[in-house]
Amino acid sequence: MITPDVVAARYIDNYRLELVFEDGKRGIVDFCKYLEKVGVFEKLKNPDYFKNFSVSTELGVVTWNGEVDIAPEVLYSGATGVALPEWVEL
Repeated sequence: MITPDVVAARYIDNYRLELVFEDGKRGIVDFCKYLEKVGVFEKLKNPDYFKNFSVSTELGVVTWNGEVDIAPEVLYSGATGVALPEWVEL
């Protein structure tokens, strides 16, 4: 199965975004778990940085300044509850 791309995103509150996918499904993803990660994900700890996201039409994901993004499979699973493919490692 090919994972649908993110086509729109809206800030809800704290570290939550509502995502809309090309197949029409939508859901809210809580990005709090990424705040514990190191490297480029540390930038997400800054609320102003987190709120400054965009949707990459090329990649079909939410991105922050083209530096930080989350795999589309992970976003789709988080928003819709669909199981992750077996090959995805978190």
